[in-house]
Amino acid sequence: MVAIAWIPGVDLQTYSWCASVEIGATTRQASGPQRSSALMNSYARIGLLTAALSLTPLAPASNAAQQKQHSADRIDWRDQVIYFVMIDRFADGDPDNNDQGTGEYDSKDGRKFSGGDLAGIAQQLDYIEGLGATALWITPPVANQWWDSNVQFGGYHGYWAQDFKHVDAHFGDLQAYRALGQQLDQRGMQLVQDVVVNHVGNYFGYADPMAYDAQHREQGFRRYRDGEGRSAPSQAPFDQNDVNDPKQRAAAIYHFTPPIRSHQDQQQEWDWQLADLDDLNTENRTVRRALRDSYGYWMREVGVDAFRVDTAFYVPPEYFEDFLFARDRKAPGIMRLAKSLGKPEFHVFGEGFGIDAPFTDAAARRIDAYMRGTKGERRMPGMINFPLYGSLLDVFARGQGTDVLAHRIESMMEVHENPHLMPTFVDNHDVDRFLAGGSVAGLHQALMSIFALPGIPTIYYGTEQQFRLQRGSMFASGVESGGQNHFNRDVTTYQLIRKLADLRRDHVALRRGQPTVLHRSASAGAMAWLMSAGENENLVLLNSADAPRLLVADTKLPAGSRWVSVFSLDGQTHSTVLQADGRLSVELPARSGMVMVVQSDVRAKVVPCGPIALDTVQADAAGDLRVAGHADSKQDLLLVLDGALDQAQAVTTDANGAFQAQVATDSWIDPTQPHALWAYRSTDGCSSAIQAIKTHRPWQDIAAVDDPAGDDTGPSGDYEYPADRGYRTRPGDIRHMQVSRSGRALRIHLQMADIVQQWQPANGFDHVAFTAFFEIPGAPGGVRAMPLQFADLPDDMRWHRRWRAHGWSNSLFSSAGASAEREGQGLDQGARIAVDAAGKSVSITIPAAAFGDIASLEGMRLYVNTWDYDGGYRGISAEGRGLSFRSQNATDASPRVLDAIGPIELRE
Repeated sequence: MVAIAWIPGVDLQTYSWCASVEIGATTRQASGPQRSSALMNSYARIGLLTAALSLTPLAPASNAAQQKQHSADRIDWRDQVIYFVMIDRFADGDPDNNDQGTGEYDSKDGRKFSGGDLAGIAQQLDYIEGLGATALWITPPVANQWWDSNVQFGGYHGYWAQDFKHVDAHFGDLQAYRALGQQLDQRGMQLVQDVVVNHVGNYFGYADPMAYDAQHREQGFRRYRDGEGRSAPSQAPFDQNDVNDPKQRAAAIYHFTPPIRSHQDQQQEWDWQLADLDDLNTENRTVRRALRDSYGYWMREVGVDAFRVDTAFYVPPEYFEDFLFARDRKAPGIMRLAKSLGKPEFHVFGEGFGIDAPFTDAAARRIDAYMRGTKGERRMPGMINFPLYGSLLDVFARGQGTDVLAHRIESMMEVHENPHLMPTFVDNHDVDRFLAGGSVAGLHQALMSIFALPGIPTIYYGTEQQFRLQRGSMFASGVESGGQNHFNRDVTTYQLIRKLADLRRDHVALRRGQPTVLHRSASAGAMAWLMSAGENENLVLLNSADAPRLLVADTKLPAGSRWVSVFSLDGQTHSTVLQADGRLSVELPARSGMVMVVQSDVRAKVVPCGPIALDTVQADAAGDLRVAGHADSKQDLLLVLDGALDQAQAVTTDANGAFQAQVATDSWIDPTQPHALWAYRSTDGCSSAIQAIKTHRPWQDIAAVDDPAGDDTGPSGDYEYPADRGYRTRPGDIRHMQVSRSGRALRIHLQMADIVQQWQPANGFDHVAFTAFFEIPGAPGGVRAMPLQFADLPDDMRWHRRWRAHGWSNSLFSSAGASAEREGQGLDQGARIAVDAAGKSVSITIPAAAFGDIASLEGMRLYVNTWDYDGGYRGISAEGRGLSFRSQNATDASPRVLDAIGPIELRE
């Protein structure tokens, strides 16, 4: 049997052809270049397609490829697992294309091209598929601006286009891209291409952006030459970028604007330049058609299966109604073109970099507006789930309560119509690696979560190899590779992801189900949710603490039902039987996680629990709790707060069955969130009803230090900020520090010269990083070196706890394993950050548990400094190259300290 498919070109007048013929059990395939429809009809009449098949030596198509070609409607993105690759940093399959001769390549310089390419990716598809990935997402492969002399940085990442319809020479050519697409087809895998509609590279700007006049856009306008001597993109109409030319100004391909000054100004965000990148006028019909044509080209020529849209927030959400659904014969909307190509399930998901603070959802609602309008208008089918990422990081890397993740799960199910089509992730190329601040155990819990929640699990290359550097190379000759290849399938995280992918494939509730949160904690600890899809159910249990936790939850599931793990992070089999009324009571090991199924043919006999009750719970003047309750006489009980068995208070009832106790609450740093308290009898697993408690603790000022204005000049006194305009207001200059305590909890309030929010930071500030060091009196050990800052603490201070934060990180460390090169051991207790941008201040609250078992804060020493952070503490050089700090005598080992206060000794 012969099957012939004609694939329409962008003008719908010419066609390329693809045909297959079945010869016994073998299928042979062939394809041909574009021809007119009349010529195609002639070919069909005279049987030349069959002749082509008989003369072309082709390998039999795999079953997966046949299924993809003939049953594209069976592809369901809810079932996919995506592996995300930065082309330049993944694998070098063709060293001959590395250096294009303009100084843009240097495999030892993270600012420049490093050698990865499309051929290298194709050579590693066994590795990617072996991980369990069913889809490959690549950074933009299009021709880029290779070097921006203004910021001294290269376009190796792919997001600075100069031609949207050509493959960048560093990555290969069209044939290499087609070959990659074909190999993915043969494996039944999907290809996701990263695309940009907001901007091109940096080819123009304004001499003084602050003097910009929208009525006279030519004033102060200037064009820049890149490393190739080009002052405009090579592709029409994007080459029309000279506002001084009346014709090009009238064409209005660009908005001709300076960089964004305020992200609170919606028009600036949509029309002005993001990070000096030339902002396209996406309201212009010519621009819209050119973008649809450009990206439709890759769908036709390579067979791309999905697009990820970069910087979606920087164009109006209504734009995507045109981009995806335009009725244009010459350049149809992407979804219309996909349907004509036999890919009705073509997926498009956007990047909306917005992370919600705990228990809020403003960013999530903004993200949702890019998937559907207020009147139900169709926009992108999916958006990357950044708010979920933020909550995963808060819980599993920063030690915040599991109630943060519980709220996020409930919020995303309420806010989004179809969260199952939203990619989920634990780190990516624009944020710190999870392991930059978290532990391997926490990483594994976060990974388990995205495989057991709605969404498309997305793995950023290197996460499976436990990378800590944001954009390090997987291949030995690439930048920050450590001189070795990293395609090791024996790494525990690689093996874990493989098992999680198998688990998700085998259990439909994990891919298609609806989550119901059963248990949460206001502190690091236990969490449970149920994934349900019809009659299919999976129970998910986690403990985010570094110590055992007791989980007690009323599940409303049948009493006596037995649940057995089908997956666990420790590799062991776990089981539990539900008590009367469907109550789940289970002691979870530290950092544990498991996915369970019910044994439908097993129903255990349930023995009712004897009486256990909390009668009164009252807060005293300090905010601690006075508790009274009862049970049977002479019984040993535990008073458990937020499930913390290691900190539970032992009580024994008297002859009348009564008991009393006092419970400390100085690890509670958010008075708005309820904590859980109950009495527990470990002999039979019975417990009292759970009491939800809030308390507002008083804070006492214990130290205050003024700091001179303008002393943010480093140890040598001649440090200068990077040249970027965002540093002009001196965001690293500390003016005053106030320290307060509540019990053993600590709050540091920093008054700054300015708070900058230029890059929409998740923590509310950017262009500065804060690092605080704490010396605990009487504690053994401690470290003098300030990790990665090329300096020691002054006054012989030795730190036992360290806190580091910038716009997108917030991490606490102990000094265990710390050195000048290592940050120490991450802690599961998390600091809370509050920012008052108008008041130019930052407050950091650190719970008592972060300091371990100490009686008080008396005698503790504190030292705080500022710098900036970009995948690591920002560099410094004598010439201030790129976005580095500048000092006349700077070396690679110059201290990364801008301004500092301390050490000061705390007195209660």
